[in-house]
Amino acid sequence: MKKEETTTKVIKETKFVHALIPLLFLIISLGYTLKYTEASPHIPIIISGIVASWVAMFGLNYKWETILEGILETIKSSMEAAIILLIIGMVVGSWIISGVVPTMIFYGLKIMNPSIFLPATVLLSFVAAVATGNSWSAAATIGIALMGIGAGLGIPAPITVGAIISGAYMGDKISPLSDTTNLAPAMAGSKLFDHIKSMLYTTIPSFIISMIIFTVMGLKYSQVEVDASSLNSILETLVSNFNITPLLFIVPAMTIGLVIKKAPSIPSLLFGSLIGGVAAVVFQGTPVKDFITVLQSGFVSNTGNEVVDGLLTRGGMNSMMGTVALIICALFLGGVMERTGMLNAVARKILSIANSTGSLIFSTLLTAFAVNVLAAEQYLSIVITGRIFKDVYREKNLAPVMLSRALEDCGTMTSPLIPWNTCGAYMIATLGIAPWVYVPYCFMNLISPVISAIYGFTGISIKYLDKEETKKEKTSLKYMFATLLNVGK
Repeated sequence: MKKEETTTKVIKETKFVHALIPLLFLIISLGYTLKYTEASPHIPIIISGIVASWVAMFGLNYKWETILEGILETIKSSMEAAIILLIIGMVVGSWIISGVVPTMIFYGLKIMNPSIFLPATVLLSFVAAVATGNSWSAAATIGIALMGIGAGLGIPAPITVGAIISGAYMGDKISPLSDTTNLAPAMAGSKLFDHIKSMLYTTIPSFIISMIIFTVMGLKYSQVEVDASSLNSILETLVSNFNITPLLFIVPAMTIGLVIKKAPSIPSLLFGSLIGGVAAVVFQGTPVKDFITVLQSGFVSNTGNEVVDGLLTRGGMNSMMGTVALIICALFLGGVMERTGMLNAVARKILSIANSTGSLIFSTLLTAFAVNVLAAEQYLSIVITGRIFKDVYREKNLAPVMLSRALEDCGTMTSPLIPWNTCGAYMIATLGIAPWVYVPYCFMNLISPVISAIYGFTGISIKYLDKEETKKEKTSLKYMFATLLNVGK
């Protein structure tokens, strides 16, 4: 970093060791907090930001005013994502009280068939995650029911868990209601729906391969008759508490229509929440005052069925406050490290071995995975990796969607595979599974980073900033499959 003179001191050059101090403190404090106190990661992150500030002020001679300016600029750059997250809370609550989410779950459950249990499990988890924008809620509700059904079929629990996680994270990854799906483009500087479109190139092949594997694995269990009592209980509860009708699919269809027309994210999602209110009044007879309360505080389900109540008690603007606060805490740390050159020091260290497009994307995937392992938090994996590589991708003429896609392909997808990561610990506790044993069956999560790396080295679906390079980008499905078919010829 270029030296700048102040009234009393000269700012020193930021080196890798300076960045290493707050990062090591973050890893240690997060590990202690998550393991021994079971508290949220907010406090360790904010304290790590203070440690980074001390290093900058007393080790590099930065003024606090300069550091604060960097913090505020970094937080400001991600305020759109924070607003979207709050609106997503409104949408989730709106779509539950209107019966949209119950209808999606109802028809998803209707496809259950013993001969296709494993691929159906993937699809049901996918539907639940897309509908709620949350892989955790899918696992904690539909996932629990599927674990019981799988046990009745004689299917090993680790395989069922792998199918649940594969489907849930596929749905979470492409849902515009997902917090990580909104956070990744915010960190990379890309647009939400451009990001989702770009992810289809890695998620669709990964999903197809996973479905094929689960279908083949499930064939030997197809002759066992399923005990559908828990499944019927969920269906009966949904029907008795909501007016289930295919007409409710109009609400998500209209919202998706706006997306296809490339309408801005915030107006589109706001429209989705408001049209859900119209559906709530028309189809469920909901009073307007109750709908407004749900937008703020979320929907509370009191059906008496624990699985259904667990699935549908969520949403509302208030439900996103913790996530928004966590993002701001992480951006506090990121703002300090960016303004004082610490992130650049880390980037320079990585770039010393990442010279090509393939090696850069591969380094991004490894960094995201390393943060997931060391910092044990998928939000940090996305935020820290995104801040490190954002400018590097622009210098290499790569479009921001390439970075946001890589952040999700590894940062989001590998988080449930690590037992001490918040996502891994949650899945283990919720689904009642031992650590590690389910990891080999999370095919979607394992395949997605591999395909992303292959694309980086082969040039498939790589998008550039330069117009001339963009004309040459290999993004069409026709090119992709043609390339795959010609491998080895």
